[in-house]
Amino acid sequence: MTVNEIMTELQSRGSESIKKVLLKHGVKEPFFGVKIEYLKPIQKKIKIDYRLAKDLYATGNADAMYLAGLIADDEQMTKADLQTWAEQALSANINEYTVPWVAAGSKHGFEKAMEWIDSNQDHIAAAGWSTLGNLSALKPDSDLDIPAYRALLNRVVKTIHSAPNRVRSRMNIFVINVGTYISPLTEEAMAAANKIGAVYVDTNGTACKIPAAADYITKVQARGTIGVKKKTVKC
Repeated sequence: MTVNEIMTELQSRGSESIKKVLLKHGVKEPFFGVKIEYLKPIQKKIKIDYRLAKDLYATGNADAMYLAGLIADDEQMTKADLQTWAEQALSANINEYTVPWVAAGSKHGFEKAMEWIDSNQDHIAAAGWSTLGNLSALKPDSDLDIPAYRALLNRVVKTIHSAPNRVRSRMNIFVINVGTYISPLTEEAMAAANKIGAVYVDTNGTACKIPAAADYITKVQARGTIGVKKKTVKC
């Protein structure tokens, strides 16, 4: 499929009612309002295509950018590719999901994430924290820099309540991810969560709930699945 063919199909699948919902969740124009269930058949048809993913992302259309993340060849993504994607990820679904998925599957995810969390641009910082969380879910503990993750937990404790709104949300998820996926740091993540306490995030009138990190980690402990890694973070 070509970019033009895909964009035509996406436009035909667009919905004004879905657009209204997504706008409240931080997705920004331009986009058609396509349900993810309609992106999946396209993903299945294409599978993985590095160049097509980059071309779709470059359209700036949030639906196409999301699809780009699903079909991206993560291992081929260069540092420059990832930086461009992070800078252009103005929609919440792209900077909190698409870019982190691809970065975490790349060879440069940790390096770029550590740069991004220092950004003064909220969407880039959010992408950084999400990438670090996704790495914890995907990579064996032996491949992770445990001392660095320990230091990041301490950083979150000190800065989360003064961080920008969406960055604060992703920091909270980061603590959950560390506690549930990096077993050597579970107790430290629990301690961090207890120090942090309740995290307030303005959800723009949506029904989204901000999970309490300590409660979430406790539930995973009760299931006996602490440290069980994911095969993929893309969905």
